[in-house]
Amino acid sequence: MERTFVIADIHGCHLPFLHLLEKMDLHPDRDRLVFLGDYVNRGPHSKELLSELIDLKRKMPHIIFLKGNHEVMLLDYLKGQNKELFLSAGGLETIKSYDADITDHTSLAANLPASHHHFLKNLLPYWEDDNFIYVHAGLEPDKHMSQQRPQWLYWAEREKFIHTTYSLSKRIIFGHFEQQEPLIMSDKIGIDCGAVYGGFLTCLILPDLQFLKVTSPRYW
Repeated sequence: MERTFVIADIHGCHLPFLHLLEKMDLHPDRDRLVFLGDYVNRGPHSKELLSELIDLKRKMPHIIFLKGNHEVMLLDYLKGQNKELFLSAGGLETIKSYDADITDHTSLAANLPASHHHFLKNLLPYWEDDNFIYVHAGLEPDKHMSQQRPQWLYWAEREKFIHTTYSLSKRIIFGHFEQQEPLIMSDKIGIDCGAVYGGFLTCLILPDLQFLKVTSPRYW
């Protein structure tokens, strides 16, 4: 694989994502594309974004989609669970993007295309290659990958994760924790630059450790 492009926390920012794609100069046969989760909520175009990602999957043979905490909340909401948590975390914007009834969770389930439901149910908890571990939020210290709990993979404890030095053979690439600029450390790299808050939608290019960024309107 020639290059790996990594993107995190798009949060329904469909147009900024399209602008970022234009800058990426992808070669589908040679490049890999890894998404770190949080495709939905807070931004206005979750439905359009998921359709875009599903279409991109048909064009890119080497593409990886991870699950973020917002997909966890959406899947719970579709089952009638933790509804208030989903709504308070930007779920209303997702419901509106599907033209669903905001007072009845079964309306969103009915309006969600089968391809979108399939996409959400088949997201990966984490992924590894020879040099990096990709995860939405973080890894629990002193735990083997096989013992990592969903609470850490999708939510993590910010201070504990950021301030723990991991003695792994691979560098951790993560999103979830928003900062103004990419967080570059010896053992980890964070790439959530707050697109939905009016910051940047950021793409990390490996192995060269280069960044592409586009500005995004403030949606949340």
